[in-house]
Amino acid sequence: MNPSRARLLLGVLLALASLVLSGCMTLPVSGPVVDADLGTDGTTDPGTVAAIDARGPEEGQSPSEVVQGFLDAMQAFPSELATAKLFLDPAVRSTWNPERTVVYSDASPPAGGTYHQRVTLTGAEELDARGAWQGRLEGAEAVLDLEMRQVDGQYRIVDPPDALVVPETWFAQRYQQVSLYFLDSTGSTLVAEPVYVGTDEKLATALVSGLLAGPGEALRGVARTLLPADLRVDLSVPVTDGVAAISLVGDPVTMDADDVQRMLSQLSWTLGQGSDITAFTLTIGGQPVRTTGGAETIPVRSPRADDPGYERAGSTLYGLRDGLVVAGSPGALEPVEGPWGSIESGVEDIAVSLDGITVAGVVGGQLLVSPLRQAGGSRTLLTGEDLEEPGWDRLGRLWVVDETSSGAVVRWARSGATGTLDAPGITGEDVTSFLVSRDGTRLVAIVARDGGDRVVQVRVRSTPRGRPVAAVATQVLRGDPGDLPATLVDVVWTSSTTLAVLGSLGAGSASVTPLGVDGSPVTSATLTSAVTGSRHLLGSSIEGTSVFAVTRGGLADLSVPVRSPRTSTDGATALTYAG
Repeated sequence: MNPSRARLLLGVLLALASLVLSGCMTLPVSGPVVDADLGTDGTTDPGTVAAIDARGPEEGQSPSEVVQGFLDAMQAFPSELATAKLFLDPAVRSTWNPERTVVYSDASPPAGGTYHQRVTLTGAEELDARGAWQGRLEGAEAVLDLEMRQVDGQYRIVDPPDALVVPETWFAQRYQQVSLYFLDSTGSTLVAEPVYVGTDEKLATALVSGLLAGPGEALRGVARTLLPADLRVDLSVPVTDGVAAISLVGDPVTMDADDVQRMLSQLSWTLGQGSDITAFTLTIGGQPVRTTGGAETIPVRSPRADDPGYERAGSTLYGLRDGLVVAGSPGALEPVEGPWGSIESGVEDIAVSLDGITVAGVVGGQLLVSPLRQAGGSRTLLTGEDLEEPGWDRLGRLWVVDETSSGAVVRWARSGATGTLDAPGITGEDVTSFLVSRDGTRLVAIVARDGGDRVVQVRVRSTPRGRPVAAVATQVLRGDPGDLPATLVDVVWTSSTTLAVLGSLGAGSASVTPLGVDGSPVTSATLTSAVTGSRHLLGSSIEGTSVFAVTRGGLADLSVPVRSPRTSTDGATALTYAG
């Protein structure tokens, strides 16, 4: 990683808090929404994160001093804009209400003439109104050009940026990456969309407001919210003794019992990500919303609690040995009880359904399924030219890439139906590794290119019945410049919103690079970054599942030093987790 860029975005992979990597500050990721040092009322412990009282303008300040004071005032914590507005022309104070956030690693001192000042930001990243990462700002986008005028003999800013502009060190200490949970097109699966929220008393308010804003038009048909868009939070969401009191302003809504439960699940998962919020209440237009059991105080839940396949197949390892399907833990893999565990079937690659009931396998140009542990026969789902390793999602859809003479074709099968999905960025390309997310809304692939391989993600738009109809929002997941080697060989899930990419460095050495599904760079102290002799990774989006590098000497657990003893694979190949 380029030292000047080894800094920002997403500090902790796999549910840890923000940390320091190679002496560089990173932003927090996937950890507790509120640190243990935060009180049960959701406010920041002043002994942990320092409060900052912003200072207003002083008489006689030069234009550059006014601009610097404005930048400093935006760092008030707990966050407030009133002081920063004092540096603005009175004509724009009431209308300046930035919704975006720009986070930078360094800024040039304000410079320019009497009525124009310029600040150049280095390493600038943009977050939208919900706190979702939008990417880097380059060129003119990373420059603040500020016009000035005199008001009663004092210089004031006429055209402030339409964003809160803060340094990454400030941001890393006071913001946390979490997920807003929306519903897929069928309403049966919750979909995590990563965002950043502040860890002050506005935490619960930001989470609920994010759900009300919805996933955005770009994800129409991919994800949706059942919280009506015409509602808004009544001032704030106070948290008392761990209970968040959500009061939404607007007309009461009529919803059937199932939709009410789904809406409450969105709130429950979103509010229950390791914070001190233990329950919530909800009123809409002054009317309390109750569960089907009549409860008004609703406990928060975790994704694990609502995932029926978690305990059944979450951490079990599967593979092939002597032509038979085996399952168990590293170093203890035994043939399964189903037909493919007793009779050699010629299967080359396998994928186990998320409920642990069915196994799919590639045999030549055919994709077959068979019971994993019960008696029964196998059946053919589809045929192709050169089928790669398949993958399942929670809707029971089986996905596979067919490497045809014309390039990759994305294919799917479910309940006897099959189809292809035109996935821009993947279709027609040379695909070397392919993943589907558990919620079925994300397809991720390594695409081989002469100028350097790339990691491509597309989102899956489906009908309310779960039939895939389109791929949208194609995105190249880059990380920081210099993070990814030119040659990429494998990609795996490490959480519902993070990935690990294996890249070849030549001479038998390889690197492991974490990435966020929002395209943001991720740094992690939980994964070893360098391995030798590995061509594959093992990973899962299930929390707590080990991430391994597959080497000739066995499995190398990437959460411990690479020199640690390898765990034997018992001669098994095509190793995988469920999914």
